[in-house]
Amino acid sequence: MSAANDLLKKYQHIIEKVYLITGTSGIFDVEVNGEMLYSKDATNRHAHPGEVVDLFAVKYAQGVPVYGS
Repeated sequence: MSAANDLLKKYQHIIEKVYLITGTSGIFDVEVNGEMLYSKDATNRHAHPGEVVDLFAVKYAQGVPVYGS
C-alpha cells in the first residue's frame, strides 16, 4: 500500500485511477496504462521505499510538479 500512497501523495493531480488487486504468492506488480512499471517477480525483490514513485516520475511525470508545490 505504501507505493499507492506515495503515488497519490505526489501525483494525485495526474492519476485518474489506482487499483489494488490482491494476488497469491506475494505478487507485487505495478502497471501503468497497461505497461509494467515494476515487478517483484522480475526483480526477485520487493521495491525499495520510494522506488515505484521514482520510476513513475521518470516515465510518466517528467516536468510535472509534485502535488501541492
